[in-house]
Amino acid sequence: MVLRTADVARCTGYSVQQVRNLERDGVLPPVPRTPSGYRVYGEAHLWSVKAYRGLAAGVGPVAAKRILREAREQGPSRLFTLLNRAHARLDRERRDIEFARAAARAIAEEPVGDIRPTDAMSISELARALGIRASALRHWDTEGLVVPRRAGQSARRYMPGDVRAARLVHQLRLAGYGIDALRELIPRWRDVAGGWDEISGVLAERDAGIDSRCAALFEAAAALHMLLRTPA
Repeated sequence: MVLRTADVARCTGYSVQQVRNLERDGVLPPVPRTPSGYRVYGEAHLWSVKAYRGLAAGVGPVAAKRILREAREQGPSRLFTLLNRAHARLDRERRDIEFARAAARAIAEEPVGDIRPTDAMSISELARALGIRASALRHWDTEGLVVPRRAGQSARRYMPGDVRAARLVHQLRLAGYGIDALRELIPRWRDVAGGWDEISGVLAERDAGIDSRCAALFEAAAALHMLLRTPA
């Protein structure tokens, strides 16, 4: 099989420049050229690009390039090791989401009874209770995620509702949620009309994202299987 750059691009859904970039970055096997300088691609190049497309969707472009480079340099055993690690990371992410779902539901449904001034926690007390740095709580305050009351000019005092919000933010951070996503979510959760349904919805979206990445890795595995069977 003899292919031009445009042929590889058309078969993989990439642009001609993207295919050339993958060659430049060492993702593809060496590409021979005709005496007049035209690139000549074969099946190995085509399967390499298809494998990269799936890997990029599953583990990200940087990791995808590293996997293909190391696989070509070190052989199939290295490829299998890297793929196993990718699947293991996705499995950990899914288990983290399950843990966050159980914890977040329990936190979201906790009743907050009569509040007394003595129920408040200092920033150092709450940081110890959560097992995080006080600087994280200061950052959440700055970002509007968990905004405690102030005693005097500077001392933060976290009431039970603030503590519950901090626990929820902590669990969602462990599940991989970024500050921007939480900045949008937490105010909706504080609204009685939102509550647990809001949290459940965003965790379901993250589950769906993991499903999509798993499917992409299966697509990459099929291309890699063909690549391993294709002469260089």
